[in-house]
Amino acid sequence: MMIKRGIFFLVVAFAFASCASSNKIVYLGNNGGSGSENGNSANVKFETTLQPDDNLIITVTSSEPTLASDFNMLYLTAQGSQVMQVGANTVLFSYLIDQKGEIDFPVLGKLKLAGLTRIEAEAMVRERLVKQIADVGVNLRVLNFKVTVQGEVNNAGPVSVIGDRITVFEAIGMAGDMTIYGRRQDVTIIREKDGVKTIATVDLTDANIINSPYYYLAHNDVIYVKPNKTRINSSVIGPNLTVGISALSLIVTIIALSTR
Repeated sequence: MMIKRGIFFLVVAFAFASCASSNKIVYLGNNGGSGSENGNSANVKFETTLQPDDNLIITVTSSEPTLASDFNMLYLTAQGSQVMQVGANTVLFSYLIDQKGEIDFPVLGKLKLAGLTRIEAEAMVRERLVKQIADVGVNLRVLNFKVTVQGEVNNAGPVSVIGDRITVFEAIGMAGDMTIYGRRQDVTIIREKDGVKTIATVDLTDANIINSPYYYLAHNDVIYVKPNKTRINSSVIGPNLTVGISALSLIVTIIALSTR
């Protein structure tokens, strides 16, 4: 009788578990009944802006290589420039944006780049240099663009970004994806802009996230994946859970044998 009851409770527990909604764990599972014929669509335009402590590579080009080369070699004497070793032989010279949002560029002097997008910063430098070099070209890259993913992911830590932008899904994917214990409906994103920190909550199971200003991440964003109730409860129970289950199994076995 005791064994039959145990089997009954196990079947009931399994039935409840099998009925669990996939909306809580599937990304973009809930489209809210809106969107295009094949799902939600969005035209979100997002560009990250430069900010203090960014490391920049600025390369000047021209059809007159001597003029461009002279500008590029002046990186060595620019105030605030840094030397970075890449590989065995390549040395890159980068500009560090100071706390005033400025760099000290050769000949041109102080340039305030913080708050500009990469394209806008290139245009500013090009506009200033056109008086020195008629057909000047400027290429700017951010060396230290990164975001940080913490919490219930498989590989927490900083994620380096190659390019101008990264989505929240790409960042979580590069962190090894969420564990089964991550709360996909309650993900926190911490962002700092112009010295002001904001904390936002996003639902990764809702397809409308593609319309969110936090769908694309900004430089130095922090993504925190909260643990669900199962993880919290397991942390409270701890290693004693295994001992308890073993003891309970032993008691059930003894009762079953004694009632034969």
